[in-house]
Amino acid sequence: MISLPSSIKINNQEENQSTFKIEGLYPGYGITLGNTLRRVLLSSLEGAAVTSIQIDGVPHEFSTLPGVKEDMVQVILNFKRLRFKVRSDGPQEGRFEIKGVKEIRGQDLILPSQVEIINPKQLLVTLTSKTAKLAGRFKIEKGVGYQSVEQRGNEKAMIGEILIDSVFTPIEKVSFRVEQMRVEDRTDFNRLLLTITTDNTISPKDALLQAIDILENHLDVVKNNLAGGKQEKSEESEKQTKKKTSSKPKKSLAKTKKPVLDTKRLNIEDLDLSQRIKTILGDNHFKTVGGLLKKNREKLLTLKGVSEKGVKDIEKALKKLKLQLKEN
Repeated sequence: MISLPSSIKINNQEENQSTFKIEGLYPGYGITLGNTLRRVLLSSLEGAAVTSIQIDGVPHEFSTLPGVKEDMVQVILNFKRLRFKVRSDGPQEGRFEIKGVKEIRGQDLILPSQVEIINPKQLLVTLTSKTAKLAGRFKIEKGVGYQSVEQRGNEKAMIGEILIDSVFTPIEKVSFRVEQMRVEDRTDFNRLLLTITTDNTISPKDALLQAIDILENHLDVVKNNLAGGKQEKSEESEKQTKKKTSSKPKKSLAKTKKPVLDTKRLNIEDLDLSQRIKTILGDNHFKTVGGLLKKNREKLLTLKGVSEKGVKDIEKALKKLKLQLKEN
């Protein structure tokens, strides 16, 4: 039998970088697990990025502006380096309007309330003349991985709007190393050291939990489809089943009525939620479903890491138990 990992520890934990040490892996599973998680982390996590920019007086990306040190190609590259947390599903628009000699940085941008900039010191444009003036706007959207303008499909640009290839992934770097370790009499078991560096819009731990959820969801679909199609009941077996069922006495409504749930004893872990959401709720001292039912949607949205989709998942899990969040 293939044994499961014996322990998982977090080493060198920082705000945007952590090393996860997974020990006791069956021989060969260090590379299998490390490579799989690395690919999912780099390609499949959601983030937010600038997808287009429009500057007054700039018709295309190869233009130059008087009194501006950078050309438009460099300005676009600088805007691509901006990192955001967006607490809304739809596109958001930022603006800027600067005059005189000045270095324009992320902190000088005018952003909607749903958007938080993570790297406000990022240099965007340098104005070198007292008479220089720069005004424009840009679009921020959510997405997964890296997407070129062509991949985004039939997106149409307005006059003067420059579409940008966007890096949505919140992961900056993922590396892993596999070491040999002893388990009882064997010395060929694996120890996986997985190092994750993020852009500070998400913690390495939450990023790893999201990657695991994505893998679990894919494998569950494959497993459920295979299990559902593995054995089809024959016509004869169906008849026998119906016969057995019909011969059983019908239970009275009083006996079949489900008991009322004791929400004070029902644990958050018992809900049909992703491990990431369960972890966030646990970190915010939600231990039982009863405690969760005392909060409304707005309160849950204030929790760090909980998006609109996360709240919908919570509502869906509660609905399965015929429960709902507190109304406003």
